[in-house]
Amino acid sequence: MKVELNRVDDAFHFEAVGVSNVPIHIDGAVDIGGHNAGARPMEMLLMGLAGCSAIDVILILKKQRQVIEEFRISVEGQRPADATPAPFHAIHLHYILKGNLDEDKARRAIDLSMDKYCSATAQLRPTASITYSLTIEKPVA
Repeated sequence: MKVELNRVDDAFHFEAVGVSNVPIHIDGAVDIGGHNAGARPMEMLLMGLAGCSAIDVILILKKQRQVIEEFRISVEGQRPADATPAPFHAIHLHYILKGNLDEDKARRAIDLSMDKYCSATAQLRPTASITYSLTIEKPVA
């Protein structure tokens, strides 16, 4: 895997492109001179974790013939306030799925993602406690 990062302005705005050839914008916080022109690098780690797990869970549930009408994940990461570096020490993912889904199958799919398939989880787990919760919203009849 290869990623190219190019500076866009004279501050902290960057554009990164990987093998998918889709540009992603990255920027620093305003208080250090950024311009909110992109996601923060640590936000992107949480986005990557959510995306990695989402792909796993959807693939697993599709194989089980579960129909997902909507799929969201809200991720919160906790970092030390006054440390450098400041890696995540706790991460919580809240999965919100909508559909006539079997809750046991959904939980099992998330467990498989977290414990077996998600490479992002494997990357972050040595430094962070990773937990999850699940809400299944039933469709309106």
